[in-house]
Amino acid sequence: MAMASIESVTLGVADPTAANRFYTAAFGLDTQIRLRASKAPTTGFRGFTLSLTVSQSATVDSLIDTALDAGATPLKPAAKSLWGYGGVVQAPDGTIWKVATSAKKDTGPATRQIEEIVLLLGVADVAASKRFYVGQGLAVAKSFGRMYIEFAAGPSPVKLALYRRRALAKDAGVSPDGSGSHRLAIGGAAGPFTDPDGFAWEAASLTPAP
Repeated sequence: MAMASIESVTLGVADPTAANRFYTAAFGLDTQIRLRASKAPTTGFRGFTLSLTVSQSATVDSLIDTALDAGATPLKPAAKSLWGYGGVVQAPDGTIWKVATSAKKDTGPATRQIEEIVLLLGVADVAASKRFYVGQGLAVAKSFGRMYIEFAAGPSPVKLALYRRRALAKDAGVSPDGSGSHRLAIGGAAGPFTDPDGFAWEAASLTPAP
């Protein structure tokens, strides 16, 4: 049996054409993230962030600069921290993106290469959500107690991780308050289901959409 993993991430956006233009210009993402028109009411923090892991700080700066040029709002300027270097921006559609590297120094010129995409869900109870997802067939890759869980990605371009909601909001530089739709649909063979925090999974189509 194949291990359950994310096959697609779909963001609900007011204007898919504009959002597609932004993601292509900002990060060079075209096939990894899907977009769907949504007018579902949502306010404040939507309970998740997307993180782009890259190989070095010059690439972090390059991706954040192109995102800001394409219309993103800065939430946290790129800076060094204990674990590496990173910054946070908010896309015009409201999705929060972190761009980060664990490398302490550059080894060459900046590239546009994204090593992995991590979907971080902010959850009320990490242990309970971990049990839920293990029950859906996802395999735990890294676990830091009740703080942070990362699941094995398998062949997927997107890895799933769980973080306490308040901690995730703090990491993103926003207030944890928010209500309404997450404006997020996760596609995978394990779906359809809704997790304990209201994040919706859909059954992924076996063939990618054209």
